[in-house]
Amino acid sequence: MTVQLNHTIINATDRAATADFLVSILGFPAPAEFGPFLVVQTGNGVSLDVMHSTEEFSRQHYAFLVEEDEFDTIFGRISEGGLPYWAGPGHRGAGEINTNDGGRGVYFDDPDGHVLEILTRPYGSGAS
Repeated sequence: MTVQLNHTIINATDRAATADFLVSILGFPAPAEFGPFLVVQTGNGVSLDVMHSTEEFSRQHYAFLVEEDEFDTIFGRISEGGLPYWAGPGHRGAGEINTNDGGRGVYFDDPDGHVLEILTRPYGSGAS
């Protein structure tokens, strides 16, 4: 077996709000409760295990590779929800979408300030 990412923990001030946000914006199945986590399953078998935290935590970046039609659907939800979005990391390019490597990408924040990103081509893959 090759080494694969199985899950990662996302700290949240409100685990239900964060899990619901991921599900509603990205279109994942409803989360399942497992111990202290609300587990959000991605399409490639990696789970996002959302855990309530009362302590200060670092904001993280989570990038999701999506198909062109999925990008349109997700970006539609971002726009309809009035969520701020950016073309680049560090909140650069407000209200813009990037076209790096011949694809499209956009960054937006979850309720706790974790930076989420959707992109249609991995960066560095070059335009085809």
